[in-house]
Amino acid sequence: MLTFIRCGLIGWCMEICWTGIRSMLQGDARLTGQSSLWMFPIYGMASAIVPFYPMIKPLNILLRGYLYMICFFAVEYVTGSLLRFFGACPWDYSECRFQVNGLIRLDYGPAWFGAGLFFEWLLCRL
Repeated sequence: MLTFIRCGLIGWCMEICWTGIRSMLQGDARLTGQSSLWMFPIYGMASAIVPFYPMIKPLNILLRGYLYMICFFAVEYVTGSLLRFFGACPWDYSECRFQVNGLIRLDYGPAWFGAGLFFEWLLCRL
C-alpha cells in the first residue's frame, strides 16, 4: 500500500511539473501546473511494476521502456474511457494531432517510456 501511495504522489508531482513546463512554453511565466484527484490512483497503479520486475529484469532497457510505454498507454486509455463514461475524465486530447479517441497522445510515448524507467529505478533499485 505504501508503494501505491508513493507512486500516486510521485505521479502527481511529475504531472504538475509537466503541465507547468508546458504552460511556460506557451508563454505563461507563472508556470501553472495542474492535475486531478483522479490521477492519484491512476499513477498509483505504477506500483504494479514491482511484482513484474523480476520477470522483465533480464530484458534490454529499451525493451523494458517500450513495455512500460505500452502499459501506460493501455492504462491511460482504459481509465480515461471509464472516467469519460461517468463524465469525469480530466483530460481530452481530441484537438491534438496524434491522439486516439481523445484519450491518449501517441506523441507522449517518449514521456511514458521515460516515466516507466523512472518508476522502475525508483521502485526496484534494491
